[in-house]
Amino acid sequence: MANKQRYSGLYPVAPTPFTSNGEIDFDGQRRVLDCMIDQGVDGICILANYSEQFLLSDEERRQLTELSLVHVAGRVPVMVTCSHFSTQVALSRACHAAEHGAKLLMLMPPYHGAGIRLNEASIYEHFARVADAAGIPIMIQDAPLSGVTLSVDFMVRIARQLPLVRYFKIEVAGTAAKLRKLIELGGEAIEGPFDGEEAITLMADLDAGATGVMSSAMLPDLIRPVIEHHKAGDRQQAAKAYEQILPLINYENRQCGLRAAKTVMMEGGVIKSDHVRHPLEPLHPATRTGLLELAKSVNPLALSWGK
Repeated sequence: MANKQRYSGLYPVAPTPFTSNGEIDFDGQRRVLDCMIDQGVDGICILANYSEQFLLSDEERRQLTELSLVHVAGRVPVMVTCSHFSTQVALSRACHAAEHGAKLLMLMPPYHGAGIRLNEASIYEHFARVADAAGIPIMIQDAPLSGVTLSVDFMVRIARQLPLVRYFKIEVAGTAAKLRKLIELGGEAIEGPFDGEEAITLMADLDAGATGVMSSAMLPDLIRPVIEHHKAGDRQQAAKAYEQILPLINYENRQCGLRAAKTVMMEGGVIKSDHVRHPLEPLHPATRTGLLELAKSVNPLALSWGK
């Protein structure tokens, strides 16, 4: 039976704040979550790639999962990313998240390096086992980072046969075309077609039928008008709102990556440091200046929330 609750709208990724010496700033994490809720998000995703999940220990993941779910306290749904090559590890992470109140999970298909690739039967079983154990909806993250090609036909088969695996975050080349085909072939089985990649192709993806957006936490309050105008059928106003923020989104996507939201949040007093863990490097001062110049021109809430 399909899940009764359908999730849609803005589900930005929460950054993981660190102190200047690289320790997790737990108080800063609480402030990030509060800021995101004030940004008007419909939900929050934690421990994603833009949360630097690949630089966190298992114990840190556990602590951040529990802290986030306790602090959000049901104000908005929380999605917890549980990706891992090992089905057993992904399953354990998923069960822990579900037990502590997560409403959704996000997983990439299992992958390891450039040389280990699984067939569709193994990928299907991976998602099936996690869904069966956790008992809450799962979003499949279809992203170039994994190097795994997920065909639309395969994703439709998963959605039809696994009622808890009916959400898809598409962020590959030609996202709009893939979303459109996924919705066309999957019909009602596709409960949550989302776009990602910082909303850099948002208008095309909304036109294709996306019902959810997974951006960073840098400017969801300014992305919301685009979604609302588009949903109301006013594409002209949606495009106008999007044109105003697209230079900043483009700069984030092409120049800064996951560091952008942290830098804007530090400038806005949300967090004390925009530190990223090694081997990632901090933004070059010139890049940081360019980012903040564009941010100040549109003034997202994160730029002033803590001042």
